[in-house]
Amino acid sequence: MVKDNRKINIKSKRVNVRAPARLHLGFLDMSGDLGRKFGSIGLSITNIETSITASYADDIDISGIFLERAENYAEQILSHFGIDGGVDLSIHSTIPEHAGLGSGTQLSLAIASAICHLYELPENRASYLAAILHRGARSGIGVGAFMNGGFVVDGGRGEKTVIPPIITHLPFPQHWRIILIFDDEVKGINGIDERRAFNQLPKMKREVSDSLCRLTTMQALPAIIEQDCFEFGAAITEIQNIIGDYFSIAQGGRYASKFLKPILKTISKEGATGVGQSSWGPTGFGIFPNETIAFQALKKVRNEWKSESRLRFILCEAHNQKAKISISKKEPTINNKNVKVENL
Repeated sequence: MVKDNRKINIKSKRVNVRAPARLHLGFLDMSGDLGRKFGSIGLSITNIETSITASYADDIDISGIFLERAENYAEQILSHFGIDGGVDLSIHSTIPEHAGLGSGTQLSLAIASAICHLYELPENRASYLAAILHRGARSGIGVGAFMNGGFVVDGGRGEKTVIPPIITHLPFPQHWRIILIFDDEVKGINGIDERRAFNQLPKMKREVSDSLCRLTTMQALPAIIEQDCFEFGAAITEIQNIIGDYFSIAQGGRYASKFLKPILKTISKEGATGVGQSSWGPTGFGIFPNETIAFQALKKVRNEWKSESRLRFILCEAHNQKAKISISKKEPTINNKNVKVENL
């Protein structure tokens, strides 16, 4: 009877998950001479998210986009937990793929979390689910963004590491603003090409890693706590310059998009305190101390590059909350052939 009641409960509810995009602002140590490698800094942001709804089904039914990837994630979770049942997934929105904003990790964790909450599984920690789905191979900030939001630092990967541990999580000043720059005709390095790119990179000199860690711990992090956008931006820009030059051998320059350098130069003149590229790009970013300055810069670049239809600019801010998971009662299905549906 208990099992029957539980199944009725599962069939009568739906789970919605909204997971924010994140900026990958740089690696800390590509040398690995201390026994750990990578280490990342990142920031959750608003206005771009993955949003899905899950409800019970006998099989796996998916609507929306990224259907093959979504089905793969769902199959892995259902199989891992030995679930006798399926899932009906509706993908309402997704983070742009291969843009440097963490689309894969957020989609995988959103689906895994939705299934776990749908089937009332106790083991639903994001880090555990990420390990099942083989996320966080190098960076843990996508998992940290899902779990916490805000500004995140992970401790890299050691010999026994499953998911890079989150060693710092800070709320990001809510009045600071970020402009995102998109180039829709460029895709960031991914998949086999990404693995090949990492393999061809030279070992980072220890003094370079030391500088990256020092910029993070002695400038960027204190600046967040003291809400000093100028010090924070200066640290991020320097980190970005170092990392961009280090990865230039793999991506053909400091930035993936040819437009990014002049655009970042413009927004710097217009008041951006920190600029750079998220992960492999092509998405660029600029950090501003308030909305007024950011909005003026946004108008400037939109006007200056209005002839380039491939370019888009979005104003956003920090997302200081974890991914939102909400559970509601499933609406009854209307089975009436006389009901007329119109496209509005």
